[in-house]
Amino acid sequence: MKLLSLNRASAQTLITRQGVVRSAIRKQAAGGPLSVHELGLEGDEQADSSVHGGVTKAIYAYPSEHYPFWQTVRAQAQVADWGAALPWGHVGENLSLQGLLETQVWQGDRLVFADCELIVTEPRQPCFKFAAVMGFPQAVKLMAQSGYCGFYLAVRRAGTLRAGEAFTLEPGPRLVSVPQLFKLAMQGHQVGGLET
Repeated sequence: MKLLSLNRASAQTLITRQGVVRSAIRKQAAGGPLSVHELGLEGDEQADSSVHGGVTKAIYAYPSEHYPFWQTVRAQAQVADWGAALPWGHVGENLSLQGLLETQVWQGDRLVFADCELIVTEPRQPCFKFAAVMGFPQAVKLMAQSGYCGFYLAVRRAGTLRAGEAFTLEPGPRLVSVPQLFKLAMQGHQVGGLET
């Protein structure tokens, strides 16, 4: 398992179907190493701490293996730049991971890096900002249906992270998995309503 890219962003204006909002979803790859503290990655912001950020959602991780899926569905939706390769961080993730999917992760599992330790807390729930960044409104529904949601991490041991470094997964109590939590969260929404 490997950390392919560290991504961060400042909050900026984002045009959505619901109007103009502030968001830090447009993450960009950053040089490293970067420090990790209780509230996240050095230099990263969250515009709305009620849904992103805080101690339990300090860092968002996403499997790189899902990027070809998003590339394909963006092409099918014929978004403006559908032919361009998606850069790491495009899904809004701080950590672009290789070799670790949602189906392998449970709440309480630990990602152990050389100088940092993170703990899995919950899956990401898609919103209208994700649809705006992807360029088509059905992106939210597709994340809900595919389960390609990624997961949030709390910082168990602060330190530093470097793009390219390997990490290990240490099992937690293994009582509830990320896919189970995501399914429960999505049952609380009308799937058609997720498009708004």
